[in-house]
Amino acid sequence: MNPGAIDLAAILASLPHRYQRLLVDRMMEHEPGVRARALKNVTVNEPFFQGHFPGYPVMPGVLVIEALVQLSAVLAHDHGLALDISGISGARFKRQVAPGDQLMLESRMDPVVDGAGRFAVQATVEGELAAEAQLLAVLTPLASGRT
Repeated sequence: MNPGAIDLAAILASLPHRYQRLLVDRMMEHEPGVRARALKNVTVNEPFFQGHFPGYPVMPGVLVIEALVQLSAVLAHDHGLALDISGISGARFKRQVAPGDQLMLESRMDPVVDGAGRFAVQATVEGELAAEAQLLAVLTPLASGRT
């Protein structure tokens, strides 16, 4: 395993999401509180493909962004902070994501200022940009007992 990578147990400790809502399969690189790269294996048995779209399955763009939010939440967790999204700006979708694709997720966290966080995020498939955005978030200290 890459020295900057973290295992699934650490991802699960950072996020409240579980199957079917967990969209981060493996953390490839992790520089705590600064940046991270993760992988989402997109498989045909994902529940959203049943209706999006029959006969031509495409991962909904909102779920690509959700995967990027989850990765960003891991970075916030590194600082003992919970992430609550307050805005998404500059979202661009450049390529469809289909079953069989490996979606590479990247998030870079700006320094926290007065409880506000910014994350530059992008998703690629085979090096080709699929989506990018700037996430804006309210960051609050993790509540006791909350991961």
